[in-house]
Amino acid sequence: MNLIRVLLADDHSVLRKGLKILLDREEDIEVVGEASDGNEACRLAQLLQPDILVLDLSMPELNGLECATKLKRDLPDLRIIILTMFDDADYLKQALSLGIQGYVLKKALDTELLTAIRSVIEGRDYIYPPLAAKLLSKIHQGGEGSGGGELSEREKQVLKALALGYTNNEIAIELYISVKTVETHRRRISEKLGCNKRSELVRYAHKMGIVRLEEI
Repeated sequence: MNLIRVLLADDHSVLRKGLKILLDREEDIEVVGEASDGNEACRLAQLLQPDILVLDLSMPELNGLECATKLKRDLPDLRIIILTMFDDADYLKQALSLGIQGYVLKKALDTELLTAIRSVIEGRDYIYPPLAAKLLSKIHQGGEGSGGGELSEREKQVLKALALGYTNNEIAIELYISVKTVETHRRRISEKLGCNKRSELVRYAHKMGIVRLEEI
């Protein structure tokens, strides 16, 4: 019997060790390595050549989506399962656009991860079912905050500064633009994203990789 060779990447050592125990109990699965940050995950994936990388979405150094982007380019045959606490259709949509084969929520680990690993190794994508239904519903409804299109590069710069807690005056100084221009960009960002509160802007900025959790 050919063992399914799995690399685990999660920055929480307790969870990572728990996953290793869970997987090592299975006769058809072998954990070949563990990584605690995105850079280490990329390095070990290239060194160990696992069948599947189980990859946490929120990782230091490189986040899960950044790591997946790099590995999909360098190791196109590597199968990747994203592991996350975020029950969010936008994260899932980003992952699918990268060609990631599996998406599992941490709250459903015990049964869902094993099912995902075996599905993915057989060539079938696996998405946590309630989240798949949520994504389909969002697509049918046209999506949240979809009324304004993509942000420009300058708008992304302003959004990042807002997410980091900069005031309009501080953004103007940082970007060498007027306060009035900052206010205009801020209004357009809110119109495009359909959100006004800073907490909502922070959430979107993190989703899109504009700002990392450790920066906030």
